Amino acid sequence: MKRGDSSVHLMINRIYFATPKLFWLYLLAWGLPTLLPAQAKPKKSFKLPAVLQEVSGLYYAGPDSLWWLNDSGDKPRLFLTDGQGQIKKEVLLPLQNRDWEDLTADDEGTIYIGEFGNNQSLRNDLKIYTYHVATEKVDSIEYNYPDQVRFDQRTSFDYSFNMEGFFWHQDSLHLFSKCALPKSNYLTKHYVLTDQAGTQTAVLRDSLVLKKRAVTAAAIDAGTGRVALLAYYYNKILGFWPVSRASVFFFDDYPDGYFLRGKKWKKRASFLIATQYESLDFLPNHYFYIASEQTRWIKPRVKRMRIPKRYRRTVRP
Repeated sequence: MKRGDSSVHLMINRIYFATPKLFWLYLLAWGLPTLLPAQAKPKKSFKLPAVLQEVSGLYYAGPDSLWWLNDSGDKPRLFLTDGQGQIKKEVLLPLQNRDWEDLTADDEGTIYIGEFGNNQSLRNDLKIYTYHVATEKVDSIEYNYPDQVRFDQRTSFDYSFNMEGFFWHQDSLHLFSKCALPKSNYLTKHYVLTDQAGTQTAVLRDSLVLKKRAVTAAAIDAGTGRVALLAYYYNKILGFWPVSRASVFFFDDYPDGYFLRGKKWKKRASFLIATQYESLDFLPNHYFYIASEQTRWIKPRVKRMRIPKRYRRTVRP
């Protein structure tokens, strides 16, 4: 409404003096929405800065606070960006980045960094680092797998101890293994650790075969309890032309703590284009982000996706 629009002012004055109740109804219908902050949708897609070309983990802390990390080869650092992908802060940590693969956070904002990339299944120095944002204190959880007894590559070696996705939930860390590509049985295993610093042996809770998909990231929606696994397939046509497919698998209505036994459904993330998606987290209002590493033709970028309407319901927390 323009300040100088006298006819509108006259109409409002007449409404108020004639029927005060009607005036307040008019104000609620027309005036109040202009006073409330608009709920902006998260950006549909955006590029990440070149420094995040090996992006491998995402923690959504808020609309203007996205935490990221690169995997092996980068410095031991975290990046905080705004909702457009612009870097706000870089945090260099007094740690080692042998092969960081994912990050998550608890309900107090403590960030957990998965130092557990293990492509050859040879590592016996697996760790999860903790970074307390407020105090800048760092700590670590050292752990091993109960079902790994060999650390050499003799005949029939088991390559199932590579880890690329995890999330925090109710004082525990839930890890999901990535099978070796392209030749694989596509088995992902679900391990559990407590979130307490020290040395532990992970608990093997469950496993599931995801047909032609290897898990690269994991997340849980704190509001609904819905679990998501980002997974992709990679191969080469005629031995040289790269192709890939990526999907997000969702799990609802699961027995307590046994996520892989829930009702499973999936949403396709990409098809044929050789893009390596390795980061995932939930956003409010049924949205989620996935992010891909840089390839020969594609820059690192973030893609916003939404839960289909038929699945937008309250699920077991």
